[in-house]
Amino acid sequence: MQPSDSYLGPVIRLRRGQRVRIELINELPEPTIIHWHGLHVPDDMDGHPRHAIGPGQRYVYAFRVLNRAGTYWYHAHPHGRTGHQVYHGLAGLLLVSDEEEAALRLPGGDQDMPLVIQDRTFDDDNQFVYPAAGHGMGASMMSRGGGGRGMGSMMASMMGVLGDRILVNGRQVQALDVDRRARRLRLLNGSNTRTYKLAWNDGSPLTVIGTDGGLLAAPAHRKFLVLGPAERADIWTDFANWKEGESPSLQSLPFEGGMTMGSGPLPDGSQFPVLQFRIVGSGPVEPARLPDRLAQLPPVQASVAINAEHPKVFDLTMGMMVWGINGRPFEMLQATAQETVKLGTHEVWEFRNEGRNSMMGMVMAHSMHIHGLQFRVIGREIADRFAAAYRTVQPGLMDEGWKDTVLVMPGERVRVLVGFEDYPGLFLYHCHMLEHEDSGLMRNYLVKA
Repeated sequence: MQPSDSYLGPVIRLRRGQRVRIELINELPEPTIIHWHGLHVPDDMDGHPRHAIGPGQRYVYAFRVLNRAGTYWYHAHPHGRTGHQVYHGLAGLLLVSDEEEAALRLPGGDQDMPLVIQDRTFDDDNQFVYPAAGHGMGASMMSRGGGGRGMGSMMASMMGVLGDRILVNGRQVQALDVDRRARRLRLLNGSNTRTYKLAWNDGSPLTVIGTDGGLLAAPAHRKFLVLGPAERADIWTDFANWKEGESPSLQSLPFEGGMTMGSGPLPDGSQFPVLQFRIVGSGPVEPARLPDRLAQLPPVQASVAINAEHPKVFDLTMGMMVWGINGRPFEMLQATAQETVKLGTHEVWEFRNEGRNSMMGMVMAHSMHIHGLQFRVIGREIADRFAAAYRTVQPGLMDEGWKDTVLVMPGERVRVLVGFEDYPGLFLYHCHMLEHEDSGLMRNYLVKA
């Protein structure tokens, strides 16, 4: 069961150092552009919506792969239509390999399993239903369910879109047969809005070997793993720990702090099955061994930042039913003085999710993504009134290793160390709850040489 056997795009496999040329040909009835999520590429290769192409046009990508080995992905990124286009299938996995990873002899071939987790709603004709109304050009031009401006679609645009069925690699799977060997499970939360709290049904620990930006320094063990939209994690699993005929399953456990309004039949933060495995084969199994050390990672040193004692603050705000950052909505070509940085420097950024300027004090989780780089998470704080809900997710947050997306829960402040080391230009940072992004929770930052 491969992701490319479904509505998802093909799995693209690249090597570190490889030069890549890819042509995007737009056969949609509306503009689009592709973003290479997590990759370090020049700003004109990054899929900024200012580069969106119209129907019948083409865009040529040419860049060198600078990233470490890891699980990355690509998806549509036109202004105001990202949520709609990704929901309908304009996304796929992008896997990078390198010599450091190859030396570890991790499970490969069929034992290397990409698992894209998404939620979708279907109508009576088995077609996707996407309730959020578009904000950008061509808002009414794609498939059913993408039009109207009724209260339901306005609420979905503001709150996010949750499906009522869980799909893995684009399919609703009853069970996957696996033999009693070790496997690498590459997990991507490809949902528009939903957060997952993943755990084995029998309480077995999850062994995490990689996050957004590649391998960790050493394996990390979690009772459960929390993945916000666009976050990834590589899980090392030895299925020899179960007997033939047993059926371990990944499930999403209940938590507080998810989307609470308009959640439908499968609310965010509810408990539900994700994927069941069926153990086959009873022959002798050679014990699997995972190295104690995985990769060389530099220590996190916030002191390298030019503003280490005075982080830049980015408040996640809502006003007049429109999302924004520091009270500002998205502007296609604009970056403020605060959003202007110098090539070759490091800064500390702090995302604050405290409900400033929001109606009725509403505070929602946000999954914050920074384009064009990988960062390190260096600190979290939670407001007292949100602490009880926060405890239902905190042990499963993976801050180790390199990240490009970080979940910011209601009432939370998250500090990240960001290095602007590769390219000058105009890049995006935004919430990866895609309807939030489409309705304004996205801004530019400008890297000056």
